[in-house]
Amino acid sequence: MAAITFNNVIKRYGKGKHELQVIHGVNAEISDGEFIVIVGPSGCGKSTLLRMVAGLEEISGGDIAIGNRVVNTLEPAERDIAMVFQNYALYPHMSVFDNMAYGLKIAKVPKDEIRARVAKAAAILELGPFLERKPRQLSGGQRQRVAMGRAIVRQPQVFLFDEPLSNLDAKLRAQTRLEIQKLHRELGITSLFVTHDQVEAMTLAQRMIVMNAGQMEQFGTPEEVYHRPASTFVASFIGSPPMNLLSTAPHVKTGTILGIRPEHLQIVPQPADTGWTVQVEAVEMLGAERLIYTRLDSEQLIVRINEEQDLAPAVGARLHVVPQPDRLHWFDEATGKRL
Repeated sequence: MAAITFNNVIKRYGKGKHELQVIHGVNAEISDGEFIVIVGPSGCGKSTLLRMVAGLEEISGGDIAIGNRVVNTLEPAERDIAMVFQNYALYPHMSVFDNMAYGLKIAKVPKDEIRARVAKAAAILELGPFLERKPRQLSGGQRQRVAMGRAIVRQPQVFLFDEPLSNLDAKLRAQTRLEIQKLHRELGITSLFVTHDQVEAMTLAQRMIVMNAGQMEQFGTPEEVYHRPASTFVASFIGSPPMNLLSTAPHVKTGTILGIRPEHLQIVPQPADTGWTVQVEAVEMLGAERLIYTRLDSEQLIVRINEEQDLAPAVGARLHVVPQPDRLHWFDEATGKRL
């Protein structure tokens, strides 16, 4: 296990007038044994950052350290990391055992130790009954576990996960998230996990790095990121549905943006001085809760209510809503940064 440090890390492609900078001075310190999720939309630089840790992309500026070693010029094999990919990257003609053992065989690890490491990883991942099967005989979730097993037997200092759940259906994603959490509890290996899925980020991360256009927008616990977003980008990206962001509504000062989560709006029977009157545009029934999409002048306002409130307003109806005063977020309209 090892700590990871990003010190003003920069990535550029091309030279001269064709130069394109895609990572802009990332700074972060990750503690030994932490599970860190790097999350952001497509093209934000999250996978590029991970690939620089792995040694699959050159570092254009700054330093990346694993433990007490700066790894900028080290080959991937010298970094003591193991990577799990989105597409599993299994050898189709090999058994599960051979897929998990292959890297150890190449490294000339003794056969007895290979068998012991594979058996231990298979027990952790409940793959024992499948060791003689080929990948084509496994489900998507089982294949991903084999890929994780292949990483475990390496006994690395750092695990790197590059969107490993993207090819799984919703049920398997939820199940595999639990398996990854269990795996981290048992092994305690420092892990970087890249995803575009905020649910994965919120449920897996001890801390999370939110990326946007090659920059680190926020680095904090899921609770900090959700309840105190550092910018309008974070507020609108983390949360489903996202935070309501209002710039023209009553009570909002010029040059500022008011943020309020849908669950922090209350429907009241009469207009209130601290609230707004809105018109219902759509209602979504989501089992234990409902999402009410409303219009406040030119801006959309989403209200989340639970089934106990027993409200089902008709489209076109007018509602009176009041925000919880201690749940208001204020942002600078020009920069998007939290005030």
